[in-house]
Amino acid sequence: MPESRAPRLCVLIDADNVPASYAEAIFEEVATLGEASVRRIYGDWSAQRLNKWAEKVAALGLVADQQFSNTRGKNASDIGLVISAMDFLHSGLFDGFVLVSSDSDFTRLAARIREQGLDVYGIGEKKTPEAFRMACKRFIYVENLGPSEPLRMSTPQATPEPARAPGGKEAPTVAIPLIVSAMRAIDPDGEWYSLGQIGQFITQANPDFDTRTYGAAKLSDLMRKLPRFEVQQGPGGQLQARDVT
Repeated sequence: MPESRAPRLCVLIDADNVPASYAEAIFEEVATLGEASVRRIYGDWSAQRLNKWAEKVAALGLVADQQFSNTRGKNASDIGLVISAMDFLHSGLFDGFVLVSSDSDFTRLAARIREQGLDVYGIGEKKTPEAFRMACKRFIYVENLGPSEPLRMSTPQATPEPARAPGGKEAPTVAIPLIVSAMRAIDPDGEWYSLGQIGQFITQANPDFDTRTYGAAKLSDLMRKLPRFEVQQGPGGQLQARDVT
């Protein structure tokens, strides 16, 4: 039997809307999704603001696409990226696309690619508008890329605020409604639920769900931080969980 290959991905980067400091971490994340067969980055390379990205082009094997900003306030990179994406889409060579941007202008592009039956992964900052995040099969925040830091107890204040981990991470308790909703969607009368199914249902409804947002490497780690849930090894060695409330 032929060996299965990694999904062939087309990675398109909007240099104006994602900081270059995340470049290496972005491609480490892409490697977990498939093979980055195309690595294109779009921007006006005559502009000083893209110097940091320009320094990374050769090291990361990027193809820099020049898009001159002929009109102030108009982002020519967006149009160039969309044109390339449609060309690559119609080539039929790819299993999925990775759109790296925090710009909602790519919402329709993501939807169009998915209509063609291909996966679309978005990567951008937490400020990315919801419309673009929801148009992707999965959306990954660049702030989650890299080593996660443990949650620390905050000093009591006169007006308590939700606990946050360093780097703007959410407290694990914020994820409870998502987990409970997934369990109810799987089986309202069930007791034990497969963690694989829970994760699948959460990401289907919330493409930007990422356990790293809550300071946990995996869903099992996140749920073990929450006294509301019990996690154990089930039949076949698969992890399962239940709501103990």
